[in-house]
Amino acid sequence: MSLNQFYSSFVQNALNQEGIITWQSPSNIALIKYWGKFGIQLPKNPSLSFGLSESFTQTSVKYSIKKEDKSKRIFRFDGNENEAFAKKIFQFLDDLDLFFPFLKQVDLQIESKNSFPHSAGIASSASSMSALALCLCSLEQELTGGLKEESDFYQKASFIARLGSGSACRSVYKGFSIWGDYTEITECSNEYAIDINYEIHPFFRGLNDSILIVNEKEKSVSSRAGHALMEKHPYAEARIIQSRKNLNGLLAAMSKADTAAFIQIVENEALSLHALMLSSNPWYSLLHPNTLTILDKIRNFRNTSGLFVCFTLDAGPNVHLIYHEENKTQIQEFIDEELLIHCEGQKVIYDKIGDGPKRLN
Repeated sequence: MSLNQFYSSFVQNALNQEGIITWQSPSNIALIKYWGKFGIQLPKNPSLSFGLSESFTQTSVKYSIKKEDKSKRIFRFDGNENEAFAKKIFQFLDDLDLFFPFLKQVDLQIESKNSFPHSAGIASSASSMSALALCLCSLEQELTGGLKEESDFYQKASFIARLGSGSACRSVYKGFSIWGDYTEITECSNEYAIDINYEIHPFFRGLNDSILIVNEKEKSVSSRAGHALMEKHPYAEARIIQSRKNLNGLLAAMSKADTAAFIQIVENEALSLHALMLSSNPWYSLLHPNTLTILDKIRNFRNTSGLFVCFTLDAGPNVHLIYHEENKTQIQEFIDEELLIHCEGQKVIYDKIGDGPKRLN
């Protein structure tokens, strides 16, 4: 669409128009981790994740045609103004002129809230930026009549979400998604994530994820800083090779419900992520002594029970316990009896694979 066509369409659709758009979008947990980036939020290696069900962000965007020369923007989190969050959101919006030319023509009031504590060890940037990206794409539909095809809508939402937070691009799809160049699947891209549920055995639609909160404090080293330390990391190239090999193996395991291979690869990815932190310059660790105790107990429980259960970790001390719905009772007993004692305030968040984002109005 040319600029003249855009403004003609905008004036026709948007004159005296106002409204509110609300999307709910989930966080996701990566099984193949992305660690290290280049350019504008582009990953150095492909990643694979699944979206959660109960851990989500709801974002509402109230819009109206601007009344003054400069458009007005308001942002609230959990009903309160948050200067740090607002600064990040407004900068993000300022950078989107090329993709949403109408943004300077509207006043925006953005309200956002999480279903989970912001510091609970769940990727809140993934859920929040994907929810906002989905709202903006819906706003484009309403003001310009664009993005009529569902595939175009979600691909652009994934692209825009990535600009705000890399992992957010995977949250616009239900179930499993891949982000990053991966030659074995031609649709894969560094620019946006793709839905890969057609590759996955139905068994894995029953995954549960119980998040064991070992420590709720803000991380001592941010993920942004951790990604930057991969720039001159001695194992950077080896990590890219490892991630592609693990992705090959995990997709093969998930296509035929090979749970032993799934466990081996998922836990290897989690431990490799933290090994990269320990071997950075300067080195650092986000693990807590209780994290290691929990990991050891999970392995012992699996060996004695024979159940399908494993762990993964994000860039923090909290543990994601992955298991199947059919073993939910036994696993929750194990959590209550063996693991809660190692969690801060005996806190655990029970979640599972979700059905993706949804528009609420």
